[in-house]
Amino acid sequence: MTTTWLSSLETADPQQGFELAIKLSQMGVKYTQPSEEIRGKLRPTYAENANSLTAASHVIAINFATVAAANRYWIAGR
Repeated sequence: MTTTWLSSLETADPQQGFELAIKLSQMGVKYTQPSEEIRGKLRPTYAENANSLTAASHVIAINFATVAAANRYWIAGR
């Protein structure tokens, strides 16, 4: 992928930060497996697997922690 899509980790509030964390997670998958066709074929395998869904949530949580830190945890008065 050569398209620049991430200009900053700074967001206005935690909600936008969480949405950015999800986007970071999705883009990580796209970089790891660039074929949309293969990702589509794999989706049924993990979509109903509790361990896979928990792992995906964990990745989002790690990305959210990173975004929150970059935003100084949205300290008032920023």
